[in-house]
Amino acid sequence: MNITSSIRRLSLVFMALFIAASVGLVYWQVVVAQQVASNAILTLPRKCLPDATAKRGRIFDRNGVLLAYSELIPVNTNNPNVGNLCVYQRVYTHPSMAPVIGYYVSSTFCAETPFCEAGVEKQFDDYLSGSVGVTGLNNTVNKALHVPTVGDDIYLTIDVRIQDLLQKDFPIESTGASVFPTDRGSVIVSDPHTGEILGMYSNPTYDSNRIASGDLDYLSSLLKDPKQPLLNRAINSCYVPGSVYKTVSLMAGLDSGKFTLDTPFYDDNDPNHLQARIVRLGEGDNTETFGPVGNNIDGYTHNFPVSTFYGFSHSDNIIFAQVGVHTGAQTWLDYNHALYVGKQIPFDLPVNVSTVTPQPQKNLCATTPPPDTSLSVVQLAENAFGQGVDFITPLQMTLVDNVAANDGQLMRPTLIEKIVDPSQSVLKSFSATSLGNPISQQTASEVRDSMYGVVSCGSGSLTRVQLTYPYVPWSVIGKTGTGQVNGTGTPAESWFITAAPYTYQSNEKPAITIVAMKENGGEGAFATGPMLRALYNSIFSQGLVKAQQSPQPDPNFCVNVGLLGH
Repeated sequence: MNITSSIRRLSLVFMALFIAASVGLVYWQVVVAQQVASNAILTLPRKCLPDATAKRGRIFDRNGVLLAYSELIPVNTNNPNVGNLCVYQRVYTHPSMAPVIGYYVSSTFCAETPFCEAGVEKQFDDYLSGSVGVTGLNNTVNKALHVPTVGDDIYLTIDVRIQDLLQKDFPIESTGASVFPTDRGSVIVSDPHTGEILGMYSNPTYDSNRIASGDLDYLSSLLKDPKQPLLNRAINSCYVPGSVYKTVSLMAGLDSGKFTLDTPFYDDNDPNHLQARIVRLGEGDNTETFGPVGNNIDGYTHNFPVSTFYGFSHSDNIIFAQVGVHTGAQTWLDYNHALYVGKQIPFDLPVNVSTVTPQPQKNLCATTPPPDTSLSVVQLAENAFGQGVDFITPLQMTLVDNVAANDGQLMRPTLIEKIVDPSQSVLKSFSATSLGNPISQQTASEVRDSMYGVVSCGSGSLTRVQLTYPYVPWSVIGKTGTGQVNGTGTPAESWFITAAPYTYQSNEKPAITIVAMKENGGEGAFATGPMLRALYNSIFSQGLVKAQQSPQPDPNFCVNVGLLGH
């Protein structure tokens, strides 16, 4: 074989290809250059950036109701001959979902900053943009073919009918003394037996569609708003819990065997006086007198022992200061930790960490768990009735509420039901997962009975609250909370953790829990009770959650169980 001849032929081939390429360049750059320059479509600035061309996956509620999708929109070219190009804009169908879904702004409109997406849109961007797994491989081919990439679809555990009710009923509150107008707060509806979040609302909220359309001036105004409408208060804000936190102390006291519901409490000044009005707790210089100021049952003189049951129902601070101290700091903290206080709650969105030990101001409501610090006896006493250094998220109180409703078992809170690819094959499916049993079944039953006492006879039973029969025929149980905020004249944080339906001393496990919180709304029962009444009646009467109406309560119940009388 003549190698020289072969090399010569190969060289001729390369020369021919070079000449052809040169002729082509001359043709396009010289011969038809004017035609190319005058073609509006060929000279249009490229809009099909990889991010802008992506057709993000859709988001649905648990029943398949479409909540978010990507819509093809025309690029403003001022040329009627140019049709829709590959620019997709996010569309949101239910304003109530803004705190959960968040928003997404294409880079066509928004520079790469942390504020161009939020909520589910941000946390699950890899799936919604179609950049992971098999969908990601398929989209690599789509990009090569200049075909818009397609993302995976997400189904939430949210029932948008319940979510819309939360937005509609949030403004409802009682009028009169001890209530202050507020438009800030959150509500969470949960299935305690599976951990599924059926509704999670935060107010004030915002217009996701306006942000998605590229109105960055609007986004900028939201970021500067002192009311922080972009904040999901249900999971990213911490508050003084007030008396709702007596529920945790009751769990710790009962489950550790330190107390029973019948344990009597005495007054230090008069051991023969069965009602605890004044007690001294602590040792040496670290001693504090609790009461009579701050004693929620001060002024009553009882001819029967004032018990743990009575103290919880009527939300007495003096009794629960003793419950915390005599349970012991380490035991009390152990029960808190079992409920994920001081730890990152495993959830589908980032949750700020609740704390019950002293923290530097900069670490309050941090996104990562801070180290535990020691609690003095006085701090423990104050923490036990929900003041002190307790700083808690609404989702944290949902876990506490759910443990009582689910016989002591804590289920992982869940927002994402499943993720499916464009062919509707399931990529991820989320099932009910237990996080353990912080308390026993017996303790949970006793806590539910105590919560029954609160709504039937105690701090949650007043007419302005309207959560009892005949206002609500579903036998709601719960615990009120009014978290006193440091600062003269600042209204208290308003809490109410609830569950329904439940009948006293039954094996009934409530179908749902609802945790309501209003910032600086004043008396917790008054600020949130009427809203909760509307929610329970709508959710159950419309069949959004299946539940049977409870039997009409015994009108003498409160007297018979010793929760009234003075």
